[in-house]
This record gives sequence, C-alpha cells and structure tokens, in this order.
Amino acid sequence: MSAATTSQRYTIVAIILHWLIAAMLVSMVFVGWWMEDLRHALLEGTGSLTLTQAVYNWHKTAGLIILLLSLARLAWRLTHTAPPLPEGMKPWERFAAQFTHIAFYGVMIGAPIMGWITASASSFPSKLFNLDGFLLPHLPVPQTESFASLAGSVHGAAGWVILILLALHAGAALKHHILDRDGVLTRMIPGLNIPPQTGRD
Repeated sequence: MSAATTSQRYTIVAIILHWLIAAMLVSMVFVGWWMEDLRHALLEGTGSLTLTQAVYNWHKTAGLIILLLSLARLAWRLTHTAPPLPEGMKPWERFAAQFTHIAFYGVMIGAPIMGWITASASSFPSKLFNLDGFLLPHLPVPQTESFASLAGSVHGAAGWVILILLALHAGAALKHHILDRDGVLTRMIPGLNIPPQTGRD
C-alpha cells in the first residue's frame, strides 16, 4: 500500500471503533423494540419476568459499553487527523458530511446517557452483565414516573435518529463510491480498492 493510499484511510483504531459502534447501535435499536414487546407481554401476564429482566439488564450494559467506546472514539478523533475530504466535493456536501458526523457523535453519546437517565429515574435496579451485586449506579435525577416516562420517550426517539442518520450516511457513502468514485468509502473499509479519480461535472 502506498503512502498516498495510506494517508487517505482512517487509522485501524478508528475503523474498528467505527464498525463496532455502528453494529452495536443498530442492534440496540432492534433490541429496544423487542424490549417493548417483552414489557407489554409482561403487563398482560403472558411474558417471562426472568427473560424481560435479563434483556433489560443486557441492554443497559451494552449501552454503557457504547458510551465508553464512543467517548474513546471521540478522544481518538480529536487527537488524530482524519483523511481529507475529496477536493471535488461541493460546499453543501462538505457541510452535510460534517453535520452528519457531529450528529452521530451526539447520538452515540447522548442516547446511552438518556438511557442511563431513564434507568436512574426508575427505582428498579439495573444489573450490569445481569449479575447480582453489580449494579449500575443511579444518576442524580428525579425518581418519578413522569420524568422516567419523558426520559424514556427521548431515549426511544434516539433510535429513529440513529436509523435516519445511518440511512443518510450509508446512502452518501455509496453515492461517493459508485457515482463519484472519489474513494470516500474506501477510507473506512480495509481492503476495498480506491477507484481512480475521474473528476466531476
């Protein structure tokens, strides 16, 4: 791999964190929807309390892991220069790319924090790794049903934000790779060949 090619890719640490956090975020959205089904089934008397508690506990544990990984990724990003965007990108494309990245960091960090706030607003204990005696500490927030409901709604809405941002991000990456052929997608996928520069209209 040439020095020029290497300079156009993210570091291996950034790549690993990118795909790991992305996979966990998407999984958490669908698990969160499953949790709603489990909760409703439990309220109707047809669900399993043991299963519901376990899934909720693992969801909270994974959320805390995502928070830590996201903070690590942000720290890495602030201390390592990202590959430059293609020179041919239009101003609005550059703005959209920067806005999307900032929004992703916001939801990557904000969604787990809102989940933690939601758990803290409930008097129900949260067991990390579903282990007794290994409890998630509560944040200093009001422990009321109304506040817990509000925080839970915001946390749930973050799932839709994640999916919308993901669709925009993936669509833009494919557009750059297939139509523009400017190598943007190859910066985050090891082994993917960088297409020749073709210029833009």
